[in-house]
Amino acid sequence: MAPLTYSRMSHLLRSSISRLSVIRTGTESKPGPACYVQFTRRQRSGDSQALQERQRQQMAKGLPRQKPIAGVKQVVVVASGKGGVGKSTTAVNLALGLLANDPLKSVGLLDADVYGPSIPKLMNLKGNPELTDDNLMIPLVNYGVPCMSMGFLVDDGAPIVWRGLMVMSAIERLLRHVDWGSLDYLVVDMPPGTGDVQLSISQNVPVAGAVIVSTPQDIALLDARRGAEMFRKVHVPVLGLVQNMSVFQCPKCDHRTHIFGSDGARRLADTLGVQLLGDVPLHLNIREMSDEGKPVVVSSPDSPEAAAYRKVAAAVVQRLEEVST
Repeated sequence: MAPLTYSRMSHLLRSSISRLSVIRTGTESKPGPACYVQFTRRQRSGDSQALQERQRQQMAKGLPRQKPIAGVKQVVVVASGKGGVGKSTTAVNLALGLLANDPLKSVGLLDADVYGPSIPKLMNLKGNPELTDDNLMIPLVNYGVPCMSMGFLVDDGAPIVWRGLMVMSAIERLLRHVDWGSLDYLVVDMPPGTGDVQLSISQNVPVAGAVIVSTPQDIALLDARRGAEMFRKVHVPVLGLVQNMSVFQCPKCDHRTHIFGSDGARRLADTLGVQLLGDVPLHLNIREMSDEGKPVVVSSPDSPEAAAYRKVAAAVVQRLEEVST
């Protein structure tokens, strides 16, 4: 088995994009999934409804068909409207919390943030993934969780300078060209925002549900609401909100301070009609253990912080059962 490197991945992606470009720019017009609509100049106003119906049919043909990921039963995406709210830390501890709550379940972790991968650092993993005989990437494993990330293919601090088509091809490979084995849950750490990656994954993969992470701060809640509304528009169930950094407790005097505001995510959850999955405190132990690649769920399993993540994981499982019935 040969390791997959960044340069080899770039070559594969450029080759696939070049083949796609040749198909799209051929001289012969062929029917296909691309949604090109031709307009005639002689269209009359009375034909507008018929034209709109034809456009709708053409667009429907161009939409991707959702295909399950081989071996994966349920895909749970962890998203946020903006960066810096602790989404990746939440995704990692959610995956480990699912495993801690039920060791008989199998849980995988996919880092879909191509430009800013965090999973290698948080899960203390390094190295290029090996390839099977079928050219499938073999996930790197730690704490019993198989993980895949673009961060395994580049050096620390090295930028990934790719345009949109390259990124979308990379996401497709991370989804489809990985030997995940048999998983009950695949937790996907999404990039912040509501862009191409979120739309592509939502439209190409049957996502069981989305978890939205936010701090109680008003400016973060605005973007969290946009994230939740985006998933609703693409028909992905919003499992609920996680209120991260909800309160800071002084380690010396135990005084509790709501640095980013109080219960903002709870109020947003009520407004959206979704569940608040749990509160995670702003705690030094979470930051220190994350920086060391030892998430609190495994490094401090008896701590209140780990209990908060396990509570979120239990709420996610309950919501998955509710939306699937």
